[in-house]
Amino acid sequence: MNDQLDVLRVFCAGDGRHGNLLGVVRDGRACPDDASRQALAAELGYSETVFVDDPERGIVDIRTPGTRMSFAGHPLVGLAWLLDIEELRPPAGPVWARDDGEFTWITARPEWVEGKHTEQYASVAEVEALPAPPPGEGWLYAWAWEDETAGRVRARGFPRRADGVIAEDEATGSAAILLTAQLGRALNIIQGAGSQILTAPGPDGSVEIGGRVRFARLAPPAAGSRR
Repeated sequence: MNDQLDVLRVFCAGDGRHGNLLGVVRDGRACPDDASRQALAAELGYSETVFVDDPERGIVDIRTPGTRMSFAGHPLVGLAWLLDIEELRPPAGPVWARDDGEFTWITARPEWVEGKHTEQYASVAEVEALPAPPPGEGWLYAWAWEDETAGRVRARGFPRRADGVIAEDEATGSAAILLTAQLGRALNIIQGAGSQILTAPGPDGSVEIGGRVRFARLAPPAAGSRR
């Protein structure tokens, strides 16, 4: 499995730091069934792990440590960078992709974003003071204006899932898509420890979202690990 697994950091800061870790199994045949895929996603423990079932047509399968997803933002931005193709096909529908030399972009529909709630706070300080995770239930995207005129946002994402594997998500593309659609304007979002997400609403109701992607440098795995 190790020779089929790439680990990326998606939505890195300008200096290349931060970003949300993403596991990519380049050949989905290495995990041919639902049970093996879910087991690997749980073992890796990243927000998402993606299995590439057809690299030429862009057919992919997205998993969290606990479930399968029809759409997720940061996995698709990472895959668009890694596979260098113009279209990806998660279960939700076709996603167009492009690369401008620094940022990799995808275009997706906000109605594909399920189960996430955005909540505005009065200040950046209030967002940064939140515990991980805050009390309550359901996926929370907490945000505040850093500079409303310039469209700069400070955000943090809290899955608050029953499995408790991910207390805080470092960079959440789907929530950024949802917030962009709600506000109806382009955003420059700093999330988590310093990840950067750029967005722009489209005339047809779609949202384009972009970020920097890098290969992750990880510590050597423990003996017996599939990583």
